[in-house]
Amino acid sequence: MGTDQVRSNHATAAKVDMKLEVVVIPVSDVDRAKEFYGRLGWRLDADFANGDDFRVIQFTPPGSGCSVIFGKNVTAAAPGSAQGLYLIVSDIEAARDELVAHGVDATAVFHDGGVYVGTDQPYLFGRLRVSGPDPEHRSYRSFVSFSDPDGNGWLLQEVTTRLPGRVAGNTTYASAGDLSQALQRAAAAHGQHEARIGQADPSWPAWYAEYMVREQAGEELPK
Repeated sequence: MGTDQVRSNHATAAKVDMKLEVVVIPVSDVDRAKEFYGRLGWRLDADFANGDDFRVIQFTPPGSGCSVIFGKNVTAAAPGSAQGLYLIVSDIEAARDELVAHGVDATAVFHDGGVYVGTDQPYLFGRLRVSGPDPEHRSYRSFVSFSDPDGNGWLLQEVTTRLPGRVAGNTTYASAGDLSQALQRAAAAHGQHEARIGQADPSWPAWYAEYMVREQAGEELPK
């Protein structure tokens, strides 16, 4: 097959939607895992058994388009071997508070120190964790980690503004909370806009809409 044909095939494949909707996590005690993920407030989608040799449970985190499944004879992977499972949130402190309220032993908020320190508690290839959120509150830079009873490792990552190209199609929000927080950021930015122009802006709905669409697409924000 020639190079041009390969490129053509790649271009064609890129146009086919491939939506990641399920991640398998290995657990040793199915009922214990079910209790843990249910306690997080995640939606229980299925608990299906076929005799004594097979059972599959599916949970979906709030606002997520991807679910997790675990069970009996679902995977041969070692329990606890799933690491670096990212949960994207728009308010890292509020998300951590909710985890703690549900009895989860979550870390304090931390950010990347930019130095490799080893593989303990894997995070971004073992780089140093520095206590507190990113000093400049940049998107993608603040984290919280926690583990399920088997040691499968999860990371909360705060994302408020997407990098260019990270959002495809129409602007959407995963939950009412995400939309509310986006409106609050737009309102704060619009207040600064009105202060600059020295008067109330009667076109504020259009300004809000432009701000929110650009923010989610990672484009330059309106002034």
